[in-house]
Amino acid sequence: MRLAVVAIGKAGRGPEATLAADYAERATLSGRGLGLGPLDLIDLEPRKPGKAPEAELILKAAEGAHLIACDERGKTFSSRAFAEHLAVLRDRGERRVVFAIGGADGLDESVRAAAATLAFGPQTWPHALARAMLAEQIYRAVTILAGSPYHRD
Repeated sequence: MRLAVVAIGKAGRGPEATLAADYAERATLSGRGLGLGPLDLIDLEPRKPGKAPEAELILKAAEGAHLIACDERGKTFSSRAFAEHLAVLRDRGERRVVFAIGGADGLDESVRAAAATLAFGPQTWPHALARAMLAEQIYRAVTILAGSPYHRD
């Protein structure tokens, strides 16, 4: 099952972008034998400002995929439950899962309506940091499913 994180805006060249790329590479390498990956990080740049143009790009990037929108009002998972959720999606035959991170004003309702949701808690996180946190959690999920000692309960 292919995985992607699509995010509005550029990740930049800071430490958060480096961290997200590192975890994406780790998830890709570790997930191969489990049928998970690669994990792609995709930046989306809308030509017009606002939630609606951002939503168009997100929905187009997720076409045909199982969409999970990152939103503070979303469902929270423990790391182990998140790993189990990814395994269920894989085992039921999903070919691609796309995680969406909205722009500065959040996600358009059309994206939330078309997606399952995921929250890192009620806080709002900077987009670059959210990408890194999500990539790490996907890597952590892969290691949990592989039985690696990376995650400790």
